[in-house]
Formats: sequence, structure tokens, C-alpha cells
Amino acid sequence: MSALKPVKRSVLRLTLGKWFYRTRRYASWYWPGKRYADKPALHAGRLPYTIFTHRTPTLRKLKDVDMWLQHNKVHNLKLACSKLDGVIIRPGETLSYWRTIGNPSKRRGYVEGMVLYFGTFKPGYGGGLCQLSNLIYWMTLHSPLTVTERHRHSYDVFPDANRKLPFGSGATCAYNYLDLQICNTTEACYQLCLRVADNELVGSWRSDAVPVHTYKVYEKAHRMQAEPWGAYTRHNEIWRHVYNMDAGLVKDEYITENHALMMYEPLLAEAAGPAADVQQA
Repeated sequence: MSALKPVKRSVLRLTLGKWFYRTRRYASWYWPGKRYADKPALHAGRLPYTIFTHRTPTLRKLKDVDMWLQHNKVHNLKLACSKLDGVIIRPGETLSYWRTIGNPSKRRGYVEGMVLYFGTFKPGYGGGLCQLSNLIYWMTLHSPLTVTERHRHSYDVFPDANRKLPFGSGATCAYNYLDLQICNTTEACYQLCLRVADNELVGSWRSDAVPVHTYKVYEKAHRMQAEPWGAYTRHNEIWRHVYNMDAGLVKDEYITENHALMMYEPLLAEAAGPAADVQQA
């Protein structure tokens, strides 16, 4: 997996690259042909049927991470949730994570949180919003909605102690070129509901149609391997079982594969430090 070997880029190269990919993204948002979901009026209620619900803790102790970054993350999550909560994806529409949230800048009220950066972390405005994209992606895998754009984490930063979900079941994000996009190819409407309460990020997908399937997401072909250039990498595949409402298996679907550069030695004892349910900032 030589493609995972870090390549040192100059500051100029990184700056120009970010400008290019951001500009291309802006152009794609306004190019005709794709219909994007917009947030409904404030008085709009919740759709009647719950498809899937998930919650993750917002405050956790991570090795070498100051807790003020975690508290600032909660502030950022609340701002982002206020933009996404209640969004309805109608048939044929696409939800764009960053198009809906907007630029998480200081001017918009965001504060410095933890930003994953080339296998380590640093403070950055809007830091911590990967936890939200992780949550939405995981919930979407348990729905009939189709993920049309998702970016995997390139680095496995924290050991697996207390991990509850499969490795690689999240979605990284960076404004605006690493987006999460979800398309509704069904005939029903789906609504994204989000809130931060009691030190938890809580989300659900709701619909105006009775659910006809349930889903179980799992991993295959998980492995860690030593690379000839002196590092360890981690790999797996994400699949899901699709069941009808009588618990009968309908499909066994391939979802995606993950490849990441490990930033810790494999086979560390659990006491080395906790990890997130999903790799999250």
C-alpha cells in the first residue's frame, strides 16, 4: 500500500490545491442538473416514522488531547446541527453536508476544536465536525438512502479500546472539498434530525413511509500489516445485511473498503488509551 505512504507537500502546493478543490466544489454546487435538499421552514414538524437512531458521547478523554478542544467541539456541533436539523430529502434530491452547513469559520461563530491533520491533530476553527459526519454516515448505512460521496479517514489515529463500531465506518470531512453527499433514490421523503444534549450527539433518520427493511452493518477482511517503508497500515471492507420486517435476509451488500496509515503500534494494550466509537475528532 505505497499509496498510503505520506508525501510531504510544500505550503504553496497545499494552499493552491485547497483553492483549486474548493473552487471546483463551489462550481459543482451551482451547476445545473442536481437538486439539493434545503432546510424546511422552522414550523415544519417531524416526519412520523423513525428509520434509525444513533448517539455518540461528545466529551471523551483522548491521549494528549486537551479537554478544552472537546468542549469547543460541543459548541461547533451545536451550530452545525442547527443548520442540518430538520432537513428533508425528497425523492431525487441530494443532501450535501457542507452546502447545508456552510463554511465553519470564526466569522460564523465557530471556535477552535480538534482537527485531524496528516495523522496528528491541531486546533482549527470548526474542529470536531467529523463526529457529526461520522454519525450521519453510520445512520445512512441503516437506511434506504444512497451515499454518493464519502471520504474515508486516511489515518487510524487512536487505538481500539472501547470501540463499538467497525473500523472505518465513519466519514471524514474538510470544508468543502471532502463532502458527504446522500441521495434519495426512493419514492418516500426522509428527514434528518439532530441535537446535542446531555453530553451526547443524537441523530435519527425519519420518513413519511413505513420502513420495510432493517440493516446490520459489519466488516470483512480486516487486517493490519507491516509495510516495507517502516509503518503499519490497516484495511477492511464494510458490508451490510438487509432484512425484511420478518427478519428474513434479503441482501448481503458490499458498501466500501478502507485503507489507513496507523499512527500507533498495533497490538497495544487497552490501557494505552480510549478510542472513539467511530474515529472522530
